[in-house]
Amino acid sequence: MGWIVLGVIVLVVFFFISIYNRLVSGRNAYKNAFAQIDVQLTRRYDLIPNLVETAKGYMKHERETLEAVIAARNSAVSGLKAAAANPGDPAAVQQLSGAETQLTASLGRMFALAEAYPDLKANQNMMQLSEELTSTENKVAFARQAFNDAVMSYNNAREVFPNSIVANSFGFQPAQLLEIEAKEMRVAPKVSFT
Repeated sequence: MGWIVLGVIVLVVFFFISIYNRLVSGRNAYKNAFAQIDVQLTRRYDLIPNLVETAKGYMKHERETLEAVIAARNSAVSGLKAAAANPGDPAAVQQLSGAETQLTASLGRMFALAEAYPDLKANQNMMQLSEELTSTENKVAFARQAFNDAVMSYNNAREVFPNSIVANSFGFQPAQLLEIEAKEMRVAPKVSFT
């Protein structure tokens, strides 16, 4: 009888260890997925100053718009650093989401203004930078989707019974999805130089 009780206790312990390990794996998966977002957003942020510098020569009278793009970019960089330090922090991910919304809006305004400058539209450097930015926007969208999928899997694993007992006992916090706040901002900026 003692061996049966001991066997049941061992099975229960292994069961809870298995749950704990699945939660750790899920948390690591969404952190890794965020690292992919970090790579793509950093690339995006590195392209923006070059794009603005190229546009400055042509858009001398649009200084306010160009400064807004740089300010939004700097805010997004700060948001990314905060979120990258702890991808599980809902406030940091929310800050990044808001900063990304602002940056996308300001880039959209800049590209709309760029349409009024034919020489700028024909500039090879501007066209190349715009193409790279568009490509990066697509990569960001895919990375964000992978991150949100990993967060959903982790949160589901964390919330189901009996996993919720282990999650609450060991402090596994819910993760925050990375969403663009305004529905109209969910579309990557369209760039057309034709």
